[in-house]
Amino acid sequence: MSERETLHARLREATADAHAALERDLDWQDKVATLPGYRALLARLRGFHAAYEPAIAAGLSDADFLAPRRRLAALDTDLAALGLDEAARDALPAPDAPVLDGEGAAFGALYVLEGSTLGGLVIGRHVGGLHGQAAPLAYYAGRGREAGPLWRRFRERLDGLPPAQEAPAFAAGIATFDAMREWLTTAPAV
Repeated sequence: MSERETLHARLREATADAHAALERDLDWQDKVATLPGYRALLARLRGFHAAYEPAIAAGLSDADFLAPRRRLAALDTDLAALGLDEAARDALPAPDAPVLDGEGAAFGALYVLEGSTLGGLVIGRHVGGLHGQAAPLAYYAGRGREAGPLWRRFRERLDGLPPAQEAPAFAAGIATFDAMREWLTTAPAV
């Protein structure tokens, strides 16, 4: 099977417009220009992950596969370093949890979060360059040497989904990009 025929490639193509809209509307460089702005962005991301990670977990029913892909703890680490205690973090708003009916939908949503791990490395380098030691980067640090193997295992599992799960993966991927764009671009100050 050629790269172009894989489910991963078709999912990337199906979600391209929604992905581009998120990148266009997020204006992350402006958001991270100050430490309060960076904290506000992390707070919104925390809410998103708090809603989506459990929904993805329920749809996948594979805790071992999902465990190294969870990023809520990294967000909590960064927010704690930026002055938000546990009670404040737990009180942060979150969007409504999505309904991810089945493995295909869960993989479609996880595709968005996994991709943001890779793309987040660029943001992390930028934030580190702007704020130095003052900016905690657990969320944007990536996964070090594990990044490549985790991404390959994700793609293998995605590409192995049965054909009946493809349409739900496409729909959930688009919906997750759209929900993330809406959630991150309508952020109230923290």
